[in-house]
Amino acid sequence: MIKQRILVGWNLIRWLRLGIGAYFAVQAIETLEIFSGIIAAFFLYQAITNTGCCGANACAVPNAKNNADKPKEVESNELKIK
Repeated sequence: MIKQRILVGWNLIRWLRLGIGAYFAVQAIETLEIFSGIIAAFFLYQAITNTGCCGANACAVPNAKNNADKPKEVESNELKIK
């Protein structure tokens, strides 16, 4: 299961996170900066585990309910003119 999660589902955002993480990792090694290393670890973790900023699908937009099957209720008001 872990192997499948790591190897399957690579999309543009995941590749972008991997690139950003690799860039910050190289910068952290060259400059010996701990903060760059933390940022690198954060982005690399997101890329490898396919998680977002808030964990497993916490930032995901909920699916819209499909109300196409239900007929719309129409309200009518009658106006009486005197």
